[in-house]
Amino acid sequence: MPGRLIAIGDIHGCLAALETVLRGIDPQPEDTIVTLGDYVDRGMHSREVIERLMELSSQCRLVPILGNHDELLLYLHGGGEGLLDWLSFGGTTTLYSYGCQTPDGIPAEHIQFLRDCLPYYETEGHFFVHASYVADLPLTLQPPDALRWWSLREGQPGPHCSGKQAIVGHTAQRDGQIVDLGHLVCIDTCCYGGGWLTAMDAHSRKLWQASQDGKTPGQA
Repeated sequence: MPGRLIAIGDIHGCLAALETVLRGIDPQPEDTIVTLGDYVDRGMHSREVIERLMELSSQCRLVPILGNHDELLLYLHGGGEGLLDWLSFGGTTTLYSYGCQTPDGIPAEHIQFLRDCLPYYETEGHFFVHASYVADLPLTLQPPDALRWWSLREGQPGPHCSGKQAIVGHTAQRDGQIVDLGHLVCIDTCCYGGGWLTAMDAHSRKLWQASQDGKTPGQA
C-alpha cells in the first residue's frame, strides 16, 4: 500500500510547531513528506529545525524544497553581498540560533542540506514549489524567481499546463487560513507571525496545524 503524500508549509525556525505537527502526522517509512522551504529566519530555532529535518529523513522519504530565505542564506554564505539587508529580513534570529555573527559560522552539513534542496517536486497529480510558477511553462523551464520569490498577492497564476494541482507556500496568510483556488493551494499560514504551521495530505486534504509555541488549534 503506497504511503501518504504530505506537504508542510514555511517553518521559519518554528521548532515547537514543527514537532507538534510531526507528532500528529506520525511519519511512516512509506510516507513522502514535502517541505516547501523557508526553514530559516524569523523564528528562533533555525538550527534545530534543520537538525530535525535531517533526522526526519531517516523516518520517511523527505523531499525538501528550497525557499527564498534559504536561497538568500546560501548566497551570503558563498560570499554574496547584502548581509545587513538579510539581518532585517529575518536573518538575525538565524545567526542567534547558530551562535555566530555571520553565515560563515553555520555548520557545513546544514549548508549542504540547503544546497541539496530541490527547486520543485512533481508527482502524477501534483507539483510542489515554494512560491509560484508560470502557468504555460513546464516545470523544467520555470524561472527561479517565480519558484522562490513571486508572491500570490502580486498575481495568482492560472492552472498549470501540466493539469496538475500546485501546492505552494511563501505568501503568508496572516488570517491562518489556507488559500484553495482548486488548481493551486497555498499552505503558508504564517506560523512565525501568530498563525499556524500547516501540513496537508495532498490526497485526503487532511490538515495538521500548530502555533509557534506548539499548540494545536483546539488548544490555542
